[in-house]
Amino acid sequence: MNDPNTSRSIGFQRMEGEPRSEHRQERRFHIPNVAIVGRPNVGKSALFNRLVGRKIAIVHDQPGITRDRISGICTRGERPFTLWDTGGMAVPQSRDELSAQVRRAAEEALSESDVLLFVVDAKDGLSPIDQELARVLRKSQKAVVLVINKIDNEKHEPLAAEFDSLGFERSFLISAEHDRGISDLLGAIEQLLPWPVVPGDIKHQTSNIEPPLAIAIVGRPNVGKSSLINSIVRGNRAIVSELAGTTRDAVDILYERNGRKFVFIDTAGMRRRGKHSTSVEVFSVMRAERSIRRADLCVLIIDLTMGVTAQDKRIAGIIQKERKGAILVLNKWDLIRPQRDRKRMISRLVDETRERIFFLECSPVLIASALTGENIDQLFALVEKIRRAARQHTGTGVLNRLLRQAFEANPPPLTRGRRLKLFYGAQASGKGERQLQPPEFVLFVNDPRLMNETYRRYLEARIRKAEPYPGLPIILTLRPRARNTPETKHRLHSSGKASPRRQLHRV
Repeated sequence: MNDPNTSRSIGFQRMEGEPRSEHRQERRFHIPNVAIVGRPNVGKSALFNRLVGRKIAIVHDQPGITRDRISGICTRGERPFTLWDTGGMAVPQSRDELSAQVRRAAEEALSESDVLLFVVDAKDGLSPIDQELARVLRKSQKAVVLVINKIDNEKHEPLAAEFDSLGFERSFLISAEHDRGISDLLGAIEQLLPWPVVPGDIKHQTSNIEPPLAIAIVGRPNVGKSSLINSIVRGNRAIVSELAGTTRDAVDILYERNGRKFVFIDTAGMRRRGKHSTSVEVFSVMRAERSIRRADLCVLIIDLTMGVTAQDKRIAGIIQKERKGAILVLNKWDLIRPQRDRKRMISRLVDETRERIFFLECSPVLIASALTGENIDQLFALVEKIRRAARQHTGTGVLNRLLRQAFEANPPPLTRGRRLKLFYGAQASGKGERQLQPPEFVLFVNDPRLMNETYRRYLEARIRKAEPYPGLPIILTLRPRARNTPETKHRLHSSGKASPRRQLHRV
């Protein structure tokens, strides 16, 4: 029997919503895994970005940039597959713990993959590391494609001859940077993929499936972001090290819990721009900021041993600017947990956090330890609480009575001799492309320019008294009455409510 309370970390080996009990159907809709392997700085990340069609992995000429495994779906060809970019393997004179974890992560991707893309650098030539990796890959009993990269034009093609000694039957000359030879490589990969995947069937199977909830784990370097994810998935999926800045790419980790699917985005630690020691760190922070934008919900990790810092507040400001839901996790509770009066200390820490990050005052605060796993399960209860709040709808009548009372209790200030007037308000139905959307209220007014920030916050607070919307920002969109178009009416009144013209009233 399946335990409904079990949680597990999964890759993209099975389509979402696919029945687990029917083995034949599972094989039919299985999405194969293809791993890119090779020594450092041969162009693995460039090839990954080229095949996936997005700049996900950081590309830089410094060896060892990719440390975590990064995954993405390649849909350039006829048959989709999950592509894995791995850290550089077999790094000589590098025996520290971090290098060992990189190698283990790459070897794990290798063992889980159906096809291996062995990337070598034509301009650097055949190296002893390439030869050693070739021996390892031949022993894996997996389908291996030798990818000779950096053949930018026909004049470079003779450089590939020395790689014939590696003895691989399938080899392709490409330039990942210039998109040369990629189509032929894709054709070879598709021929090696197991279990036919019918794109039309995939569309049919997944059309009514709820997409995973994307949760970005953000924070300063070394506050425990990767440790939190490892504690959640109960495995060493993300690389954890005491060295600040270990995670340089934003890594997507698919996870299933109690039938719900999540994508945890493990991001790079975000330092102040002026303190970056390398351009790679600049790119990492840019990726982290981009991850906040594409996430449904953000989890901001704060180090309890250091308290709320100025950088924590800056990151919270980015979350606020991008209008994302948020949870604040105060990590490393195991290091400061007192023997007595724990409840009083927890209450004090929560109050201090809310005071420092006052602009996210409605975000839940969780005190936890990623190292020991204490209170980590409560994170999902908070996520579910925010998910339910996002589905709440404030009725049109309730909203307009609330707004009328708010205007009567505290009229808007005069601005250049004019005062803001509200004719009508309604909650927008949402665009539907996001699983978790903040509540948006469209207010038809005489002149949107008459709304100042102070009065906006006042109205938001009055709305929260009727419906708290925990963890979510409240969006007020102001429109002049003349812009009440049929399209707007349809969006605001898709549930069959009366049109604004019939219910117009001034408050």
